[in-house]
Amino acid sequence: MKQAILGLSLILGACTSAQINQALSDASKAVNGEKPLTTAEVSEGLKEALINGISKGSDQVSQLDGYFKNPDIKIPFPPDVKKVEDRLRQIGLGGEVDKFIVTLNRGAEDAAREAKPIFISAIRQMTIADAWGILKGDPDAATQYLQRTTTPQLKEKFKPVIQASLDKVNATKYYGEIITRYNSIPMVQKVNPDLNEYATDMAIQGLFTMIAKEERNIRENPVARTTELLKRVFGSQAK
Repeated sequence: MKQAILGLSLILGACTSAQINQALSDASKAVNGEKPLTTAEVSEGLKEALINGISKGSDQVSQLDGYFKNPDIKIPFPPDVKKVEDRLRQIGLGGEVDKFIVTLNRGAEDAAREAKPIFISAIRQMTIADAWGILKGDPDAATQYLQRTTTPQLKEKFKPVIQASLDKVNATKYYGEIITRYNSIPMVQKVNPDLNEYATDMAIQGLFTMIAKEERNIRENPVARTTELLKRVFGSQAK
C-alpha cells in the first residue's frame, strides 16, 4: 500500500495542477462507477445539441412572422441603402417600403424550411479537434465554432434557396420597383445593391441567433437536455 502511495506521489509530482485535478476527477468518477467522458462522446453531444438547436430554431423562424415579429432577427431594409428608405418615405412611398420589408422576411421564413438539412449536414461533418475547448467555452461556443467554420459553405448552398424564396413571395419584384422609383428621383445617386447577398447573410445570421439561444438553454437548463448523452455531456460541466 505504501509503495502504491509513493508511486502515485511520484507520478503526480511530475504533472501540472490542471493534470492532477483532471486525474483525480477521472479517478473519482471511476470509483463512483461513472466512466470519464470520451472525446467522441463530447463531439457527439455537441453535434446533438447543435442539431437540436437548428431543428427548433428553423421550425420557429419558418412559421408565419417567425422573422418578421421576432425583434432579435427581423430583417430590416438594407442599411447600406438606408437613404433609399428614408427618401421614399419622405415622398409618400412608405407603404411600398413596408410591403417590401414584410416580403423580405417572408422570404427568409420560407427559406428557413429548406435550411434545416443544409445546416444539419454541416453539423454532422464537424470535427472533434475543438470538442473539449467548445464544451468548456462560452455559452454559445459551439454556435461560434459552427458559424466560424461553416458559414462560407452554408452561404453558398443557401443562396439559391433564399433567392427562390424571395422570388416566390415577390420580394425581388417589390425591391426592383422600389430601387427603380428611387433611381428615377432627380439628383439622387443611383443604387443597385445585391438583395440576395443581403437577405442570405441576414437569414443565416438569424438562424445562428436561434441556435445560440438553444445552446445556452441546453447548457444552463437541465430540463432542456432531453437525451442521456446531452445530460451526461453538459451535466459534467455543472459538477
